[in-house]
Amino acid sequence: MHALVIDDERSIAESLAGVIEDEDWKVAIAMDGARGLVECKLNPPDLVFLDIWMPGMDGITVLQSIKDMNPDIPVVIMSGHATIETAVKATRLGAFEVLEKPLELEKIIALLGQAQVIAEKKSQGHTISVTQDLIGDSPGTLALRKQISAVGPKNASVLITGENGAGKEVVAGLIHSLSPRANKPFIAINCAAIPEELIEAELFGHVKGAFTNAISDRKGRFELAHQGTIFLDEVGDMSLKTQAKVLRVLQEKTLEKVGDHKTIQVDVRVIAATNRDLPAAIKQGLFREDLFYRLNVIPLTVRPLRERRQDIPLLIDFFLSQLSAADGIPPTISDDAIRALIAYDWPGNVRELKNTLERLVILASGPQITLEDLPEDLTGLVSDQGDSSKSVQSLKDAKSDFERGYILGKLEENEWNVSKTADALNIERSNLHRKLKSYDIDPKRLKG
Repeated sequence: MHALVIDDERSIAESLAGVIEDEDWKVAIAMDGARGLVECKLNPPDLVFLDIWMPGMDGITVLQSIKDMNPDIPVVIMSGHATIETAVKATRLGAFEVLEKPLELEKIIALLGQAQVIAEKKSQGHTISVTQDLIGDSPGTLALRKQISAVGPKNASVLITGENGAGKEVVAGLIHSLSPRANKPFIAINCAAIPEELIEAELFGHVKGAFTNAISDRKGRFELAHQGTIFLDEVGDMSLKTQAKVLRVLQEKTLEKVGDHKTIQVDVRVIAATNRDLPAAIKQGLFREDLFYRLNVIPLTVRPLRERRQDIPLLIDFFLSQLSAADGIPPTISDDAIRALIAYDWPGNVRELKNTLERLVILASGPQITLEDLPEDLTGLVSDQGDSSKSVQSLKDAKSDFERGYILGKLEENEWNVSKTADALNIERSNLHRKLKSYDIDPKRLKG
């Protein structure tokens, strides 16, 4: 294992390097940001300790450059007087941890251990699960997959927003699976599904006799998630009373069971999700602002399926393969049916698509799902006139056909400017150029 210390104070850098070497790590020292970036490029480390206040290139700039160079390198930010704003900014840029100077020996050793776990997961191909479980190659999905890979190894709270059925719990599970807590519990609770009078006991547990039907002691979800991750789904549906108690647990890392005064220590990573506009709920007095900022350290958004139609052919292929494995019969689907599924808006998102395909496989009139097998609200979206007669030969062709149209639309929105379009699609400019060439799209000619 190899670490890099970037700090302009030699005594601090050498002292930290000595601690790291005592843990059987190799370590290099860079006395400024520019040299640190060169070292990262020539000999990518398994962990970087980076001072935030340095002459010339400051730590935030160096952090951003390291993440642009290699987003998988864990970077620990060090500061003698970091503000909350600086810590949040560093975390959102991908910092692995933010430490106050003077550094605590136990914390340094713990971070080295976490980085070693991450390196081992990478060597075992652990990050492949993000690709396997987050199906799609639309710009939105590719960006989200990259964010998950960056966020997973950290310990910061994450707030996932998105419509029902879009895949928020899948994202939460992936974040946990990429974290140093992956071998510990992942405990999920749907806050909207638990009655108000029971949710406190569900979250924090209760002792025997605390209320009617409390016939024995019971651990709550926070205690069950100790050293692991708790996923608070639909957190926006919690009452203000419950929000206050959750906030206290997050601040103090302790809880009391219902009916008990004994304090229990809990160490959990919190991932929350909601389909609500929490800033609007705060203005309406329905959600606590202090809890929002505790949860929203790293915000992620899962786009609705109608905004990433390019993913639909791959999702169809994935779900049909699952159904084939379950039933032993490989289902197929016609070109017209694929076009109809791509054209539909999917208000229930990925969950609705999966349920629809399962129903179609069961009710299809023959070995292939055809346009005639689809519900009327889907078949009406495919015209039988004009260029809709153009044949889609396969799922791959359907995806390519949509991607070409999507890129053309974004080019037009951005006045045929390739750089602006690449930014809008959240892909590298060189990647967009390759796609333009493959689809025979010439922005200069189209701009006229």
